[in-house]
Amino acid sequence: MTNLNPRAYPDRPYVGVGVVVFRDEEVLLAKRNKEPRKDRWSIPGGAQELGETVEEAAYREIHEETGLEVKLLGLVKVVNSINRDANDRVMFHYTLVDFFAEYIGGEAVAADDISDVKWVSLSDLKSYNLRKITYDVIKLSAVKREQSHTVL
Repeated sequence: MTNLNPRAYPDRPYVGVGVVVFRDEEVLLAKRNKEPRKDRWSIPGGAQELGETVEEAAYREIHEETGLEVKLLGLVKVVNSINRDANDRVMFHYTLVDFFAEYIGGEAVAADDISDVKWVSLSDLKSYNLRKITYDVIKLSAVKREQSHTVL
C-alpha cells in the first residue's frame, strides 16, 4: 500500500500549532479531515511553514481553516503528539504549540483540512470524544483566559 500522507513515517518531528478560540463562553471545535485522527473533533490548527513564527502560523491556520479573525492572548502549552503503528514505528510525530485566543470576527466555516466547525460550550466538551490532552489544553486555556481577565 502506498503512503499518501507526506507527513507519515517522518524522519523528524513536525511543528504544529493549535488554537483554542473563545467566543464568550464557547470554544471552537474543528472536525479533522486528514490523518492523524481523521473525523475526530479537536481544536483548529496545522503545521508551521518555513519562515513563519509560531504566532504567524497560528493566525494563518485559523484563517485558512475557519475564516475567522482572532486575537492571540497567550501560550497554553507545548504538547508532544506521537502516533505509532501496529509495529511500534512512529507514524506521525508533531510538537504542538497551543495558544488561546479571542474571537474577533467572521463566520466560522470549515475549509482546508477540516470538514466541520462548531461552537461548543465548555460544559458540553465531554460529548465530543476529544483526546484527553486536547480536553486538558482547552480547560487550561479557560483558566488562563480567566486569569488574564482578572489581572489589573
